[in-house]
Amino acid sequence: MKWLNYNHLYYFWIVAREGSIARAAEELMLSQPTISVQIKELETAVGRRLFDRVGRGIQLSEAGRIAFNYANEIFSLGQEMSDALEHQPGTRSLKLSVGVLDVIPKIVVRQLLDPALHLPQPVRLICREDKADRLLADLAARRTDVVLSDAPIGTAVHVEGFNHLLGESRVSFFGSKELAARLKKGFPKSLNGEPVLLPSDHTQVRRSLNHWFDSKRIHPVVAGEFDDSALMFWFGQSGLGVFPAPTVMERAIEREFGVKVLGQAGDVRERFYAISMERKLNHPAVVAVCDAARKSLAD
Repeated sequence: MKWLNYNHLYYFWIVAREGSIARAAEELMLSQPTISVQIKELETAVGRRLFDRVGRGIQLSEAGRIAFNYANEIFSLGQEMSDALEHQPGTRSLKLSVGVLDVIPKIVVRQLLDPALHLPQPVRLICREDKADRLLADLAARRTDVVLSDAPIGTAVHVEGFNHLLGESRVSFFGSKELAARLKKGFPKSLNGEPVLLPSDHTQVRRSLNHWFDSKRIHPVVAGEFDDSALMFWFGQSGLGVFPAPTVMERAIEREFGVKVLGQAGDVRERFYAISMERKLNHPAVVAVCDAARKSLAD
């Protein structure tokens, strides 16, 4: 029987997780040549190249992605064993690693992921919020199980994933009680010349809103642009300007942020997708998320 050197596997796992030998060296407090030698020895032991050189960086090879998936399980189980020996043993939890595009409202993310936390088997939820390119890279490397996005994978992205439409919602505008009282009458024309807070230009909903403003000949004053929807909501709550959010969450947003609805942005729709590496979803928690979302994302 061939035995792996688990120290070598651990160094490989850290490099794959961090995306570079330099960052792994910082975390492990070892020299880069030392780590490189360990990985070469692991590649010799398994008889496969685990990383491909891309420009000045590296990326996982096909064999490397397979090895990384197993390494994730191995070291996750090792942590669970330590926890079980240190504390009272319990039911083994199901890990769900989710990448969340930073423009998706947190209140929507919470609703989308809630069904996964009510499965018979306990779920250990790991959420990472970032830009689409980095999240999709993690998905391709199997560092995450699913990515929640506001748009499907574009043709310019070199990731062979699958788009699963969860649903869509109309878009409403919200504002502080004072702004809502002043601007609700005559909406949407009342937004002309008034401060608005909007998602960043790279989002699908922003492009749709720009087109809607143009079609209505409305020229608001853009008082803020945000990658992070939670920050946009916070500034909107403070009265800096009115802001858009999914209509399906109207009541929850009014209750949680103390704001009021002014009206809806006509035919503007905000869509939500789950992106996976599998055409047919099989992770129990991802299936639960998608099934529940398709029922709830309707206004």
